[in-house]
Amino acid sequence: MKLSSTEAISPVVSVELLLHPYDLAAALRQDVGEGLTASPKWLPPKWFYDDRGSQLFESITTLPEYYPTRCERAILTRYAEEIADACPASTLGRTGIGGFDKTTLLLDALARRGTLRRFVPFDVSEGTLRLAAARLARQYPGLEVAAVVGDFERHLDAIARPSHRRRLMAFLGGTIGNLDPDQRATFFKRVAAGMRPGDGLLLGTDLVKDVEPLEAAYDDASGVTAAFNLNVLEVVNRQLGADFDFGRFRHLSRWDPEHEWVEMRLRSTTDQRVSLPALDLNLGFLEGEEVRTEISAKFRRPGVAAELAGAGLEVCHWWTDSGGDFACSLSFRRS
Repeated sequence: MKLSSTEAISPVVSVELLLHPYDLAAALRQDVGEGLTASPKWLPPKWFYDDRGSQLFESITTLPEYYPTRCERAILTRYAEEIADACPASTLGRTGIGGFDKTTLLLDALARRGTLRRFVPFDVSEGTLRLAAARLARQYPGLEVAAVVGDFERHLDAIARPSHRRRLMAFLGGTIGNLDPDQRATFFKRVAAGMRPGDGLLLGTDLVKDVEPLEAAYDDASGVTAAFNLNVLEVVNRQLGADFDFGRFRHLSRWDPEHEWVEMRLRSTTDQRVSLPALDLNLGFLEGEEVRTEISAKFRRPGVAAELAGAGLEVCHWWTDSGGDFACSLSFRRS
């Protein structure tokens, strides 16, 4: 049985499947079994992003409280030409396909330089990725679109594999903040290992700021983020036959000043039991007990530079929005 396959959907568009349904099911069983039997309980944020979760997150990025997308878009709008000048790549790779307009800002800047030949979008959601790949193929006739369905913690080599083409790898949206420091160190080392001289890493990082806007960004007044958080329980119910009652859990977000990250959690509003037949588990939740579903680390420039330096990468460019809330950095391998 193959663990990957590549399907051509047009002469210039292909989709490589590194996460098949059986792959996803096995990974979900492992994560849920490990996370919900731990103390305290946790679930990894990658399970937010089924097709509905991806749609909910796109809605979150338009909310007034959610500043990161607006700030990063402003940076790319203003500095995309500088980015393309600093790294005139022929291949653009992007992990996570959300924020379509941010992708096109980079593609347009590289296309204007005349270097752009190939785009490698990488995402865990096959449906979302297929729609985006088809749209890009229509918008950029002749551009080779080599989409990859995978988990960036496991399949990064698909986007960072050696190439004779100069590459710009974009890891945007502040997604790096979903990893803890050890996970980030591993990620940066894997990225650096696949980079050749001249290849660049464009990294989006949300910056440390006052607590109020940080917590509001993850707990909007309209409740979209709460629905996004609760959607992970829907994924577990659907895929593992669990019987989570969404009405018995409440979305929470809080700032952790020690670690300088926002945590999203689901709090049980009552004593309850939840059955997970696929795992042969029957779990108890106490009233007030919480399941951590996401961390979103915030950064300072010296810390970003130090983490990248630990992987042999040097920050050569640093751009922020006008308010200094978000940053995009461009790094290259040290010679």
